[in-house]
Amino acid sequence: MKLSARNVIKGKVVKVTHGAVNSEVILEAAPGVQIVAIITRQSAESLNLAEGADAFAVVKASSVMIAVE
Repeated sequence: MKLSARNVIKGKVVKVTHGAVNSEVILEAAPGVQIVAIITRQSAESLNLAEGADAFAVVKASSVMIAVE
């Protein structure tokens, strides 16, 4: 797999929650570090995403905001 995105984070699927249209996928990138993505249900099924599977989070964004209280 080759991508132009520079932010590719390998993780393990912790949980997949399917809705009618979308699925919530939670990846654990490191102990205690989780990444949550909302993707189409069709994509989740096509990728065979299931608990315990290896997967990659690919982040392509023009900006990242950080906030504090």
